[in-house]
Amino acid sequence: MEQRFHAVMECLGGTPKTEVAARYGVSRQTIHNWLARYAAEGVKGLEDRSHRPHVCPHRVDAATEALVCELRRDHPRWGPRRLRFEAGRRGVTPPPARATVYRILRRNNLVLAVPRKRRREDYRRWERPEPMELWQMDIVGGVLLADGTEAKVVTGLDDHSRYCVIATVVRRATGRAVCAAFAAALARFGVPGEVLTDNGKQFTGRFTKPRPGEVLFERMCRENGIVARNTKPRSPTTTGKVERFHQSLQGECLDGRVFATLEEAQAAVDAFVAEYNHDRPHQGIDDAFPADRFHRPTGELVRSAAEGLPLRLPAGLLPAVPPAQRTPPAVVVDAASVTVSTARPQPVQLVRVVPPSGNLTVAQQQVWLGPGLAGTPVTIWVDTDRLHVLTADGARIKSSPSRLSQRDLTRLLADGGIPAGLPPLPPAETQTTAVEVDRVVNACGGISISGRQISVGMPLAGQRVRVRLDGILLHVIDNAGQLRRTLRCPLPPTACARIRDARPASAIPPPAATPSAERVVSINGSIQVAGQRIQVGKVHARKVVSVVLDEHTVTVYDATSPINAVPRRSTTGLTRTKAHHHIRASDTHRAAPGIHPGVPDPTRPGTRRADH
Repeated sequence: MEQRFHAVMECLGGTPKTEVAARYGVSRQTIHNWLARYAAEGVKGLEDRSHRPHVCPHRVDAATEALVCELRRDHPRWGPRRLRFEAGRRGVTPPPARATVYRILRRNNLVLAVPRKRRREDYRRWERPEPMELWQMDIVGGVLLADGTEAKVVTGLDDHSRYCVIATVVRRATGRAVCAAFAAALARFGVPGEVLTDNGKQFTGRFTKPRPGEVLFERMCRENGIVARNTKPRSPTTTGKVERFHQSLQGECLDGRVFATLEEAQAAVDAFVAEYNHDRPHQGIDDAFPADRFHRPTGELVRSAAEGLPLRLPAGLLPAVPPAQRTPPAVVVDAASVTVSTARPQPVQLVRVVPPSGNLTVAQQQVWLGPGLAGTPVTIWVDTDRLHVLTADGARIKSSPSRLSQRDLTRLLADGGIPAGLPPLPPAETQTTAVEVDRVVNACGGISISGRQISVGMPLAGQRVRVRLDGILLHVIDNAGQLRRTLRCPLPPTACARIRDARPASAIPPPAATPSAERVVSINGSIQVAGQRIQVGKVHARKVVSVVLDEHTVTVYDATSPINAVPRRSTTGLTRTKAHHHIRASDTHRAAPGIHPGVPDPTRPGTRRADH
């Protein structure tokens, strides 16, 4: 600025402009420009100015820049490529380049400048050439419910089109729930050629201990002609397409949300899937919509139920809604809704081969037959009361009390069993009259009959019970006339009639009401009852809750209000009904300061935790 001022002063003093320009190393036109700026603005006109052009014809107009900024503020997860696509959908022609959109975001402080990551080149990318050739399936969590539990989502993606074919919210991702979601997708879209999953126990049994086995999912694939493929252990990039779908699902639908019910969570997931399939460009398929690429392939690779070709699905997994092509699932499929049958099943008959150990297993109940019968095929007749083992010619080998539930009998029918007829009791036993005796249960939960000690359970300690014996089963009946326990009778039919205080037995009464117990909720929000751990939520920590058990469900109550209801997964009986170290409400004034009623004092020696 000082040199410009001296040059202007010399020109105004009469020095030729050509001579001044040569002295200062500029052109003659520059001297004329300095003189004009000095005449118009004075000394201020000689300050440094920007060399930026006044007009830039290829620059993005202000309206487009404002649109890009507003879209970014409304959708913080959209990147430059998605913003460019959305600007084109809103009438910007031609749409700005991806780099231009990035510079707009940087200029308006809507993104942070971070070093560009170098892309790994050791991945081998692949894609099937046609839809319905391969589905990728997985399970993802993150569905938070108001009761403090976390639900799961069973997901499935078509490899070619990225079309989401499965997005079912389940309370627990058991093998049965996963197969129910898979069965619903097969009925809607048809049967794919292959299914790719990780090595979860819901999908494969090849890592099952002590020896590999076939799980229900693999059986469904085998019976429907689907090739079940599994990834290498610790290789999540093999199912990268469905894993990337999980990232979008959690970031745009699940994160930061707590759903009141499972149905509300399913509705939110369905809305996201509908947008994902039909109204959202996918960058992995050149910004096309997944629904545009999810069509019937040229080859005969799809077998649909709508074409009259029935699917081979296990019992209880047939969907309750008619198939609808290319629509997201609209029903909530839960483990309890597909495994529990309300109708009482008929007795089941099936054929098994005795293993070398002689210990035969029927639906998790073990029947000891001895190594002498190893390799012999036997016929099993079983219902919810009795289990009979017969030879091939119908001779009875052994009879035991059945510990199977209605659910177990339904599974046996699905695994090759057939409905059975009348129980195969010999004529001598059918003519034997059942007897009953009265006994007082000792402090250890046992009784004595004909010199034999029989354990009937600690909950009956100190009570007088009626014991009914028929030579095969032993029924324990309480004072209220309700059936409490059914055990195997330790005495033969001929010995039952010789019991000194025996009398003719009456009819078997109905079972007792559903057992209930009290538990203290741990600080982690969980309880354990009948060998099953149940999460009720941290909001109920240190509360004393009531638990009601039936054959299929475990229900937790806070006073009279239900907190949670889960399927019963354990066959263990209820052995403890009272919560340890529970302080009654009338004794709360005697509790030490700072100690919550019903919670053991950690400072007192010998106290135990009450969260089990």
